[in-house]
Amino acid sequence: MPDHRRVITGFSNPTVKALRALREKKHRKAAGKFLAEGLRLLTDARECGHVPETLVLASARDPHPLLAELEAAVEAAGGEVIETSPDILCKITGKDNPQAVAGVFAEFDTSLASLDRGGADIWLVAQALRDPGNLGTMLRTGDAIGAGGLILIDDCADPFSVEAVRASMGAVFTQKIARAEWPGFEAWLRTGPGQLVAASLRDAQPYRGAPYAAPCFVMVGNESRGLPEEYEMACDLRVTMPMKGRADSLNAAVAAAVLGYEVLAALDTASA
Repeated sequence: MPDHRRVITGFSNPTVKALRALREKKHRKAAGKFLAEGLRLLTDARECGHVPETLVLASARDPHPLLAELEAAVEAAGGEVIETSPDILCKITGKDNPQAVAGVFAEFDTSLASLDRGGADIWLVAQALRDPGNLGTMLRTGDAIGAGGLILIDDCADPFSVEAVRASMGAVFTQKIARAEWPGFEAWLRTGPGQLVAASLRDAQPYRGAPYAAPCFVMVGNESRGLPEEYEMACDLRVTMPMKGRADSLNAAVAAAVLGYEVLAALDTASA
């Protein structure tokens, strides 16, 4: 068997332990790597130029041409292909019914300096977002509206957690991701063009028909507390969305989607 392929049959194998540890933030940070699961997600990654360093396959799996292409890409890049039992793959991913394939990727550069603000008309910004499902949903929304990426402000959930990657449905590979504290983000934003917009009740105008301008940075706050007043007042534009029922607010990821699509429509109309 070639050196870049091997079979693992024991739960106590050190490689299994190392892969399983990537489900925990401290081990991901130490290794600079993260896990992604599923043929569709890994195929999306490959098509975006991200090939896993390690590919883990269930020994009991159906053949698929996309899987064959993925294996070939990993081997061509000098990566490793591991075959193991479905039970061991379940232990690695932490999922009772894992898909037949998982991959290990190197974490991306998440500095603000890695962003090209002129590369997209819309960017999403999340402040202190704690739910990895919401974070992944925002990445997925960003992909849908053609955003350049997601900027995470202050203490947010880890975008490379298994839950966030899974919820992103592959958008973790199509969207740029940056992380910063508020002072650093605000200073970076003001060094170039960029309109900062937030849903707010403070001196806000209706979100429909508001004067959005590209590049537009759409910011949402923490799920329970929302945005700090200081952050809202630093925005170039504050908009409000009507609440017709008893709810006084939307889920953070939903709010980002509603506002993101409104900005998209406005900018498309302005450029037509």
